[in-house]
Amino acid sequence: MASNLQRNRRRVGYGMVLGVVLLGLWYASPGLPVLWAPRASAKMKAAGQALFEHVWAPHDPLAGGDGLGPVFNANSCVACHFQGGVGGSGPNERNVLAFEALPSRDNPRLSQGLVHHFAVDAAFRETPAHVRQMFPAEREGRKIGSGCNITLLPPFDPLRTETVNSTALFGAGWIDRISERAIRHNELRQGLTKLGKELDLDFSTVPPGRARVLADGRVGKFGWRGQFASLREFVAAACANELGLGNPLMEQARPLSRPDYPAAEPDLDRGQFAALVAFVDTLPRPVAVLPDDPRERTAAERGKELFSRVGCAICHVPDLGGVEGIYSDFLLHEVEDRRGPNNDYADKGPEDLPPPEGHPRRAEWKTPPLWGVADSAPYFHDGRCATLEAAILRHRADAGAVTRAYESLPAGDRQALVAFLKTLKAPADAILASRGP
Repeated sequence: MASNLQRNRRRVGYGMVLGVVLLGLWYASPGLPVLWAPRASAKMKAAGQALFEHVWAPHDPLAGGDGLGPVFNANSCVACHFQGGVGGSGPNERNVLAFEALPSRDNPRLSQGLVHHFAVDAAFRETPAHVRQMFPAEREGRKIGSGCNITLLPPFDPLRTETVNSTALFGAGWIDRISERAIRHNELRQGLTKLGKELDLDFSTVPPGRARVLADGRVGKFGWRGQFASLREFVAAACANELGLGNPLMEQARPLSRPDYPAAEPDLDRGQFAALVAFVDTLPRPVAVLPDDPRERTAAERGKELFSRVGCAICHVPDLGGVEGIYSDFLLHEVEDRRGPNNDYADKGPEDLPPPEGHPRRAEWKTPPLWGVADSAPYFHDGRCATLEAAILRHRADAGAVTRAYESLPAGDRQALVAFLKTLKAPADAILASRGP
């Protein structure tokens, strides 16, 4: 009897140890890879494509509410997403002006939005002046601290504005399926790699990025700052903010001058919205296409090696979560160093009114996927870089060491690295776009 009891206890103990080990291995693993491509019926995709390309109008017969507006930036999805095919990126002519107001004494909550280019009524027209009026800068500096440790801060301006370029949507469904665990696992790997190199007294490595953790605990993957955790939410926000189309997830944007603008019925019903999401979800993924010319092919292949050697692949991870050729870690990094003598990128709000925990600093941006980059100029969040090399050279903050390594390469190697990037094409089977600027 005693021996049986001891054997049972040992089995339970072994089982508990095994369970702890398996749990630890699972926690340290990147999770399950993406195993299946996004799918939808041909009927659903066709209905979504029709909505994506539809030119919306006020009181549009396809809309269940008031149609386009009251404020908007374009009258169709494809007007801003057409380079390389339907669903691609947009040119600078389609950039939008985004604003963010950090918590201040007058406005203790974080505020975000867009300054819309157009309105259905001239009385609703928006300008940067409207935003400035809503979020004025402080006229006097502030004292913080006490006793002998008082610091005088300059007048605080809560308002931040950024010009934002339209991103390509190719392969968005694959991105939607990358697990949060894969992103977190890579985040941990970056941190451990940097720690290991610093222990070897190598302090020139790229600082690890950080996942954008939203208020509900999910990791953001969509938007230049990872504002959205899912493709469905991203599409809903684009409809509501860019076209003024209310939908099952989000109301239409209200004019800045009329926050009391009456609510309208959703313009897209559940079926329409599901079809639109299905179309974007199943947009083909970009591909790598090597040149036919042997010399150009050799140069591009060498450029791919150099891409990893100089450190580009630290943030632009080639494969993540089972998705090959994506070239992103989906983490926030400070890419461009614009903190000059005036420290214009500082976030120095009132100490008792900080931004939400984990909110991106002004200089932080999510690493954009590079697949399809050859057909998505201009580059950077604001579209200020006309060429790939200009975009590389603009990496002066966290990736400063990588940029310097690139600059130290012989001219031929620099050209080879850019040649590699030019092999990352928009999908060959993308639908031909018939509408642009």
